Amino acid sequence: MKNRIGLALVLTMAMIGSIGCTENSNGQNIEEAVDNQPETVDAPDNEVFIFTAWPAFYVDEAIFEEQVGQYVKKKFPDITLKHVAWNDGTRYEDLIAKGTIPDIVFDDIGRNTYRQIKKFKLEYDMSDLVKKYNFDTSKLNPSDLQHSLNTSDGKLYSLPFNTNDYVLVYNKDVFDKFGADYPKDGMTWDQAYELAKKLTRQEGDTTYKGFQMNPAHYMRFNQLSEPALDPNEEKAAMTSDNWLKIVNNIRRFYEIPGNQLVKTNDFVQGNIAMIVDSMENAFRIVNENKDINFDISSVPVFPEAPDSKFQPSTNGMFITQQSDNKDLAFQVIAYLLSSEYQTELSKQGVLSPLADPAVQQAFGKGIPEWNGKHFESLFYLKGAKPPARKPGLTYIYAQMDLAWNSIAKESKDTQTALRIANESMDKAIQETIAVHKQGGDSPHE
Repeated sequence: MKNRIGLALVLTMAMIGSIGCTENSNGQNIEEAVDNQPETVDAPDNEVFIFTAWPAFYVDEAIFEEQVGQYVKKKFPDITLKHVAWNDGTRYEDLIAKGTIPDIVFDDIGRNTYRQIKKFKLEYDMSDLVKKYNFDTSKLNPSDLQHSLNTSDGKLYSLPFNTNDYVLVYNKDVFDKFGADYPKDGMTWDQAYELAKKLTRQEGDTTYKGFQMNPAHYMRFNQLSEPALDPNEEKAAMTSDNWLKIVNNIRRFYEIPGNQLVKTNDFVQGNIAMIVDSMENAFRIVNENKDINFDISSVPVFPEAPDSKFQPSTNGMFITQQSDNKDLAFQVIAYLLSSEYQTELSKQGVLSPLADPAVQQAFGKGIPEWNGKHFESLFYLKGAKPPARKPGLTYIYAQMDLAWNSIAKESKDTQTALRIANESMDKAIQETIAVHKQGGDSPHE
């Protein structure tokens, strides 16, 4: 299984750049493909067609079969399971053009509900099916479920499949070298800052850095659930006191002499004491240098939110409105959210959206080289809830990189950097509204 996980993570990173196309593989405009789609091709009554856009590593059919397919086929021996993954020849618009609409779509909830599912008019409210099959949504982590609710126009277009939390990974050898105590679960940002100062050292030709994290990710999934877009109006909301606090907190780490910002990937070199990164990327990094003596801890917290880790990045399952097998598709989804199945996935190092202690305790048990790691840290804190927003308001992708670049590259003070990002986002919202009125797609989504 360890080879499967390594390949999955590499494929995930390789596929990131392919998302966001505006033409299909035949050069056809997206809107043309949607508006002029052929009649849907009839499928057998017992067939369930799954299309995976995200997680990207399911482009490898062997990984999909190992993590999903074999379990579905065993649970539902009378159905035919068809699976296609996003690639250069098969994207949403390609399927639509062929009239082969999937029953279930796997995709990123937070961003691609708007950019893909709704753009291609695939959204379907599963609320009635939840009631019909007595599916208990309370068994889901509230932060993961909130992602689905926030992006569903007051309905329920998706249910979470897995989540990619952020985790603190530390190099025990660096801590030992400088006589510092290891990070503890529940550590505050102030405590992490003091550790970072202590562990940022110059030893001969080697610079030891105390802490690294991508500031844009830190902002986007912030632990205070501070919204980048106004909850009730068509405007940005990046100039609040909380945003000032959030940005100033991370900014001070990179003002420590010698601790300039580098990519978290540099952790493999063995001279960075702590990184905070998405779980998938963090484990990919440590797998690239198996000599690193690492362990994990919960991420640092703010005093006003002592139980909150970052907002999760959640992959979800959508039923398409064009599906003729919605009931069967939902039964498959309900099974994929059962404790029985999620326990098996958890053993393989996939973080579950279930708030089930037994599922959590199984995490990583099927990966021998992870034995002894402090995976309890993954469940020490609760996910911050993504901020809710009034249905119908214009969505754009928040420009966190712009805010940080104004600080890192232009030496702007925090307040000015946030104002610049806010003004740019306000402009992007109005441009998106204008494009939508003309029936087009906005590059800001």
